[in-house]
Amino acid sequence: MTLGPQTTQPSPLEDSTQGTLPSPLDGIGSRKRRTRLQLGLSLFWRTFFLLVLLLVGCTVAWLQTFRALEYEPRAIQTAHQIASLVNLTRAALVYSDAITRVSLIKTLADQEGVRILPREPGDRFLPYTSGALDQRVTEELIARLGEGTTVASRVNDEPGLWIGFTIESDTYWLLVDPTRFSRLDRRTWLIWLATTMALSLAGAALITRLINRPLKQLSQATMQVREGEYEAHRLDERARTNEIRAVNVGFNRMADQLAKIEQDRAVMLAGISHDLRTPLARLRLETEMSVADPDARDHMAADIAQLDAIIDKFLDYARPDHVDFKPVLLRDVVDACAYAVQDHEDIKITVDVPTDLRVMADEVELQRVISNLVENARRYGKTPSTGVADVTIQAQAHNDAVLIKVRDHGAGVAPALLSQLSKPFFRGDVARTSAAGAGLGLSIVTKNIERMGGTFALTSTPGRGLAAHIRMPRAASARGGDPSQAKDKDKQPQTRP
Repeated sequence: MTLGPQTTQPSPLEDSTQGTLPSPLDGIGSRKRRTRLQLGLSLFWRTFFLLVLLLVGCTVAWLQTFRALEYEPRAIQTAHQIASLVNLTRAALVYSDAITRVSLIKTLADQEGVRILPREPGDRFLPYTSGALDQRVTEELIARLGEGTTVASRVNDEPGLWIGFTIESDTYWLLVDPTRFSRLDRRTWLIWLATTMALSLAGAALITRLINRPLKQLSQATMQVREGEYEAHRLDERARTNEIRAVNVGFNRMADQLAKIEQDRAVMLAGISHDLRTPLARLRLETEMSVADPDARDHMAADIAQLDAIIDKFLDYARPDHVDFKPVLLRDVVDACAYAVQDHEDIKITVDVPTDLRVMADEVELQRVISNLVENARRYGKTPSTGVADVTIQAQAHNDAVLIKVRDHGAGVAPALLSQLSKPFFRGDVARTSAAGAGLGLSIVTKNIERMGGTFALTSTPGRGLAAHIRMPRAASARGGDPSQAKDKDKQPQTRP
């Protein structure tokens, strides 16, 4: 095995002229951010704001209705009190002499807060019609005291409730403090409204919490079950709400069934190696010892080896989903995969990966992914003119992720078949011949990458090769620096023949 630097060419991750389309994963980070923005508020806040809007709307409607319905009785009550006071004053003034009249006026001013002033022809006054209630009070007073009654809110720039009336040929002003009548001022309305709003907010928060708490618990339990932690979070089966209790019971039973299925699968995987490979080992031994024809013996041994490889594929595909992530040096993993195929004369690997680039992954799973892609390229991606699979493995940091590209220069695949290649047991035989295996290689790659929190996509141009694009979470550099700042010497391609 020899290593030697070659002339640095534009990275296929950046240059679409290298035979395949640009990476379809380049903008996935921004798409995820846009998706998070589009999701908007959580269910708790949406429910909370909807309840608040409903309660505030109902409160405002109630206040408006209350004010509208109270105008008539309040106007009648206020007009009755004022008319009674005017009639009492008028009667007292009519039936009293001059000396008693002065004393009476002083008594009314002291005890009732009422002032009686003579009305002059030049008095300036402002009608008492500033609001709907004032207008209704004025109409009611005129109806009770007569057409000659004047109701004003200001006389000669002095505010108050002024009632002009006539006693025989004399005219008078009766000044009354308007606040003595039962009328809610603006401050009282604001206090009522603020209190109602505070109670509405507290009630909406409480109701929303009661509604969303079971959903939040169900969401957390679902995430744990998805990660394989079937017993970590049990939902309350004694909930008071019938529907919530039924959902919790059903979810717990489902988690129990999944745990049992997972346990059965683990037992099956543990026994499948012995149950299937032991007969294959005996068959291989018998073939070597009993078959005299060398060609037949070699073909039978190759078939047995292929069966053994297919069993490996099934085991990989059925492997449990739970893995542990840690920072992994991507260059070490790629070098190990290239080293594993160094003795094969039908493949040449060019590596262009910075030496300090790290990803968050399971090292064994990531090596299995790269190995599957390399083996897939070795089998189906040979360059037609040379019969050798010329494979390029490149990687670079991109924001909080690492983009990996594994590309061959073979016949490629028709674009219509790309979406089918990652499905189990599918093989693109139209463009890629020599279809040996179970058709699980790319399915295993897709499953393992998704299990490690990454994404996987394929691009191809018929006649110019197939490219596998992987996006993995980026880990911090061991030196504490930015993993994307690799030195020039680290980014020079290395060739492994």
